[in-house]
Amino acid sequence: MTDSAITTETKMPEGTPSEVFTTFLKLGLTSFGGPIAHLGYFREELVNRRAWLSDHAYADLVALCQFLPGPASSQVGFALGMMRAGWLGALAAFTAFTLPSALILLVFALSAASISGPIGTGALHGLKIVAVAIVAQAVWGMAKNLCPDKERAAIAVLAVAILAFLPGAFGMVGAILAGAIAGLLLGRGTGTPLSGHVTMPVSRRGAAAALIAFFGLLVALPLLAKYGQTFAVADSFYRAGSLVFGGGHVVLPLLEAEVVQPGWVTPDAFLAGYGATQAVPGPLFTFAAYLGAVLGPEPNGIAGAMIALLSVFLPGFLLLVGVLPYWDRFRSMATAQSVMQGANAAVVGILAAALYSPVFTSAIGNMRDFTLALLCFVLLMAWKLPPWIVVVVAAVGGVGLAVID
Repeated sequence: MTDSAITTETKMPEGTPSEVFTTFLKLGLTSFGGPIAHLGYFREELVNRRAWLSDHAYADLVALCQFLPGPASSQVGFALGMMRAGWLGALAAFTAFTLPSALILLVFALSAASISGPIGTGALHGLKIVAVAIVAQAVWGMAKNLCPDKERAAIAVLAVAILAFLPGAFGMVGAILAGAIAGLLLGRGTGTPLSGHVTMPVSRRGAAAALIAFFGLLVALPLLAKYGQTFAVADSFYRAGSLVFGGGHVVLPLLEAEVVQPGWVTPDAFLAGYGATQAVPGPLFTFAAYLGAVLGPEPNGIAGAMIALLSVFLPGFLLLVGVLPYWDRFRSMATAQSVMQGANAAVVGILAAALYSPVFTSAIGNMRDFTLALLCFVLLMAWKLPPWIVVVVAAVGGVGLAVID
């Protein structure tokens, strides 16, 4: 086997689940800035300081998780925990990295309804406005990386056009499929794999079971949704987690289609929660905990948060486990690279469409709102301030606008 392979031979763990838990709890409490920043924190802590794996192995693992749908930083953390302490290590890494932000957002969800007065409503309005700047920043950065040529820029515009005529989850799936087909026809893949060497305790049989579970739930949950709201909630969040290509921010339009359009969550509550998510450390997918807690129909509250959170993360982890034994061969196929390049370009279009609706149309009501959103965008893009600081600025600005009015 070459040095570029991800091997799946059984390997005795070098650490313990408790060691993994404490390490990732520290990361879960301090990792601000979104998925790309999280990967930087992981590299500094686990490659440079603790030497759990080599830089080449880490780069190869990151490439795999960015190739798959799902929360890339959480998938990397899950895999690192597995490498260090087996399956219990993987569970420990996920729990520790996710728990801090999920608990903060759950508390915010349970207390948001009691917020009133100009200060409270103004701060919530500021959280809606900062979402405009943050999504605009995500669209800008993803477009530079994923649409670097005129063909992929055209695929992104095609995705926006599809959503203009077919909004909702079906339109998003159609846009991704159209982008994948266009990428295949363009054939830009090189077939050149990245270097690296990662050992995982995943057999081919275990990988096959994970893939069967992934596709089985994708088919079964919509059928079970008619038998109760619990299944309907699990289905919506599982489907959203299955389609997130290109980064954590892409979960925004997917979740909006699943919870706002059916009337489970109001647009104002949705955007306020998304803005608050930018101010907490850890994975952006913990936004699902907030949404599960504020759902109109039951289950909501703590039960709804747990169902939503587990459902949105599960498909990404199942896919990761399912492809590990086949990754080295698959990533060397130029056809596979072309398909993913087209799908990722379509994702940029999906996020751009979400920037307009619901983000901009719901948050910006006048020129003052637009000015605050523009200020936040400049602070992010030109001043390079951390997102959590910009969120605080927006909340204070929202209070100021409420007092002026």
